[in-house]
Amino acid sequence: MDRRERLAILSEAATDDREHGMPLPRRSRAPGAAEDPVGIRKVRVPGRGTTSLMRIMQTNACSLSCGYCPTFCGGRVKRTALAPEEVARTFIEAHRAGLVSGLFLTSGVPGRAERAMDRMLDAVHVLRRREGFTGYVHLKVLPGAQRDQVREAARLCDRVSINLEGPRPDVVRRLAKEKDLAGDLLPSLELAGRLSRDGRIEGRPDRPARMGTTTQFVVGAQGEQDREILGLVGRLEGQGLLHHAHFSAFQPVAGTPMEGVPPTPSAREFRLYQAEHLLRQYRFRFDELPFGADGNLPLDLDPKTAWALAHPAEFPVDVARAPDDLLLRVPGIGPRAAERIVTERRRVALRGAEDLRRLGVDIPRAGYFLTLGGRRLAREQPPVQQGLFADGRHLPSVVWRTPTPPCAYR
Repeated sequence: MDRRERLAILSEAATDDREHGMPLPRRSRAPGAAEDPVGIRKVRVPGRGTTSLMRIMQTNACSLSCGYCPTFCGGRVKRTALAPEEVARTFIEAHRAGLVSGLFLTSGVPGRAERAMDRMLDAVHVLRRREGFTGYVHLKVLPGAQRDQVREAARLCDRVSINLEGPRPDVVRRLAKEKDLAGDLLPSLELAGRLSRDGRIEGRPDRPARMGTTTQFVVGAQGEQDREILGLVGRLEGQGLLHHAHFSAFQPVAGTPMEGVPPTPSAREFRLYQAEHLLRQYRFRFDELPFGADGNLPLDLDPKTAWALAHPAEFPVDVARAPDDLLLRVPGIGPRAAERIVTERRRVALRGAEDLRRLGVDIPRAGYFLTLGGRRLAREQPPVQQGLFADGRHLPSVVWRTPTPPCAYR
């Protein structure tokens, strides 16, 4: 196969991936126009719009036994690879043509993890040292990587991710017997997180992993609870070791050991994203999250609305006087809207729902929990759902058939 054919295989899942629990929009193309370059995808950057990333696996050859992954050691998929020079050349050609802004590089683990990591690091070295590329690079650190390799990845890259996959060692072992949460994955993530956090605290302009670290969890395949997942995520984020987490609702893939395991509802994935945002952006404590008796978040209510309805004594909130931390507790008011309300009411008197809507407040959701001029803005409780797509709409309704992991690019 030529380089483009190999790249097409190694980036196939990238075009249909999603960010932060929502499907990514497909770019429209005029009739007769050439197809998008292989592996390049528009992705959302929270708070900063979108950017174009080239997302590639360096190889889909793998000796791990991950039960959810088509590239597991017994998987019958077409195997191929790109040399470090090919990765760097493919990316830099697209970058110089103005087609792409950054690189997301991951890989299977064929044989020794140290060797596979060295090949990924070699590709980044070529980009940084020979090609002089100073833009965004996100590197996925492989299970079994050495500590010096984690340090080098953090030094070279803007973002580093280590996928924990599960919140407990036994969960991770059942997903892949070779993976070790307590002895390998978590220490690697904490090391990269400390390097990034300490560099940020010291104000170093060349600090390691300057955009922080991320991780991913495969949700629902091994009976783990949302409480366990978010407890680990909350601890890591609270210590400044994790920028954010990704959650992938388990979806069975044809030809894998877990092909017969029932899929996880996409709603559960979305609720985890919403709850993680409450911890990271809305100043909620972990013990305030509305877990049910089974340790999971409710699927029929977004977690912020569930908390609000369970604490009627906290509401309604007076828009004209409430501090921003209390405004953030109101369903339908996000960080930007809360900031705008506090700023605007210093200048003028807020008169009604239209003023709040202009500031970014979702009135149908927020009105019941707010008063203005002594009057409640809505008499009835809000809809229970928060912009939630139909369950399963962003996941296939059939078993996936793909030569690369469905969640490779998180």
